[in-house]
Amino acid sequence: MEKLDLSSIITKDRREREKRYFEGSFIEYLNIVKEDPDIPMLAHQRMYNLITSKGVDIIKTDENPRLRRIYGNDTIKKYRFFEGDFFGIDKTIMKIVRYFHSAAMEGEEARQVLYLVGPVGSGKSSLMEAVKRALEMSPPVYALKGCPMREEPLHLIPKHLRSEFEEILGVHIEGDLCPVCRYRLKNDLNGQYEKFPVETVGFSVRSRKGIGVVPPVDPNNQDTSVLIGSVDISKIDLYPEDDPRVLSLNGAFDVGNRGIVEFIEVFKNETEYLHTMITATQEKSVPSPGKGAMIYFDGIILAHSNEAEWNKFKSDHTNEAILDRIVKVEVPYCLELDEEIKIYEKMLKKSRFNAHIAPHTIEVASMFAILTRLAPSAKVDPITKLKIYNGEEIVEKGMAKKVDIFDLRDENQREGMTGISTRFIMKALDTALSESEHNCINPISVMETLVKSVKETAISEEERERYLRFIQDGIKKEYNKMLEKEVTKAFIHGYREQAESLFNNYLDHAEAFVNKTKIKDANTGQELEPDEKFLRSIEEQIGITDSAAKGFRSDVTAYMFFVLRNGGKLDFYSYEPLKEAIEKKLTASVKELSRVITQAKVRDNEQSEKFNLMVDEMKRNGYCDCCCNVILKYAANNLWKD
Repeated sequence: MEKLDLSSIITKDRREREKRYFEGSFIEYLNIVKEDPDIPMLAHQRMYNLITSKGVDIIKTDENPRLRRIYGNDTIKKYRFFEGDFFGIDKTIMKIVRYFHSAAMEGEEARQVLYLVGPVGSGKSSLMEAVKRALEMSPPVYALKGCPMREEPLHLIPKHLRSEFEEILGVHIEGDLCPVCRYRLKNDLNGQYEKFPVETVGFSVRSRKGIGVVPPVDPNNQDTSVLIGSVDISKIDLYPEDDPRVLSLNGAFDVGNRGIVEFIEVFKNETEYLHTMITATQEKSVPSPGKGAMIYFDGIILAHSNEAEWNKFKSDHTNEAILDRIVKVEVPYCLELDEEIKIYEKMLKKSRFNAHIAPHTIEVASMFAILTRLAPSAKVDPITKLKIYNGEEIVEKGMAKKVDIFDLRDENQREGMTGISTRFIMKALDTALSESEHNCINPISVMETLVKSVKETAISEEERERYLRFIQDGIKKEYNKMLEKEVTKAFIHGYREQAESLFNNYLDHAEAFVNKTKIKDANTGQELEPDEKFLRSIEEQIGITDSAAKGFRSDVTAYMFFVLRNGGKLDFYSYEPLKEAIEKKLTASVKELSRVITQAKVRDNEQSEKFNLMVDEMKRNGYCDCCCNVILKYAANNLWKD
């Protein structure tokens, strides 16, 4: 059955490809264009359509409090084309799509290079790969059969007839025939362009079909043939040097016509080598190899490099001609904790590691990455700043005023352009996974690996000390808070009966207080006044003041009656503020909690039972036996010392 399914998939795919393939005359192609005038679209329009065809989610920040805290009143567009691959750089992606949109409308951007600049590992190359991948997956385009530049067939129409054809077909015709096709039209078809064969062709990076890639070239051996092709020396003896038949149009601009030309680490090349960019953008033409005329070029020129090379290039005033033809988009590191976590989760899924990863492990590594990217602030400490940038609501100590994220951003406009890369963090996670004895990693082992990695990294001593402080002070303290809360919750689960008892007692006394009635003692039958001291002992746990206590008790009682009237069931988890207060009340005696989690001989049977219940709850929350044991030992030694 499986063989049959695989075979049917192959057969179906082949049929679909055959159906999409077209080969016919130019006249047949004209009839196709008449039916669908979008077919001869230019390269930028095609790319914009490919990106937006997946769908766009427009997010109004006034409907999302977290995003409003991060972006203010801006409208955020999330392009599904990039969904699942890129995180925390929505504004960068919006700028890239804006470039393609403007270029698709044949604005000035259609004659400009899209240049991405950013620190190593920020995602520049990945963004380029996504764009190239979109082109490879796109439907094939119609091209002149045998053309080395896979050019648009409408180039066959003579200039004096174009306006008439444009009106009939409802299209705009731009561009001219390449030298090779011009020669074929004149000598092989006697100028009868209606007979010129047309076929459909796809895009491929590896086959150099519609996608040309230009890696950095040795400055001492920069050969422009990489860009524009060359003259075939073996044919010089057969044909004149200006004969198109001697041309090998296999340069990056030739093969990237109607698609993409990508310059990797563009400014590692000498400036003279990049002069082809000037004509390719402004005039939409590139030099012909040898002594031929300029050749029409319609393609997207992408380039990227790091910031140091960009700064060096732009500081030279002689490069103004190229600089004027560049749309620069900065690709910073992600600065949102939640989004950074998604990056590593995605990368780990693609790896073949199958080790267990304890809760908060990726979060701890992500915190370190973002802390290194944030600029110091006089207004808040680094951890608080990290939380604010993650969209958490933070109020200044001793004040009712919320800390403004935009004030923090104004302190340093270059945040996200420096710091630790995602590759550094992934290598640290890989190291921790590889060195794990029990096929399990946890926040403690990852913090230790990060410390080792920082010590071995080639950075200044001052920066190294700062990074180590992030781990040993900020992140460790923050993790201890998270762990204390988590272990406490598991501990409370073991004390469920006691928690329920406190909950019910509080409800009885609060109801009696609000209704000004008395409580009957279950043992003696004696009627007693509501125990305000008991009520306050719980309310104080969550900061309820004496003046607010009456209102809180009324709220709890009203909520209790609301649940009962609607057929609901009351339990410890029913009312979140009261649940939190009871949890804090139960764990007020840290000595008891410490004795329970410490695997010591002094633990009695009751405590052992509570310990086992707590371990079971932690395992339900994502821990395995190994990391649970490590985490609880760490908690006993670091959280509740007498």
